[in-house]
Amino acid sequence: MKSVLSAFIGGAIVGGAVALLFAPESGEQLRERIKQTLKKKGLDFSDVELDDLVSRFMTQIKGK
Repeated sequence: MKSVLSAFIGGAIVGGAVALLFAPESGEQLRERIKQTLKKKGLDFSDVELDDLVSRFMTQIKGK
């Protein structure tokens, strides 16, 4: 179950990155849009939790 959740969140972050490339908007607006998308899926993150999550994914991506 944990891997499914991680995969979903990872996909959401990648989707956010693609959205940034194709529809540029301010970082604040993009962050809010990502949070709202995750919230619709039942995942409610605070700004601090979202920052931590992004940092963890970036560490994993850079490590590969």
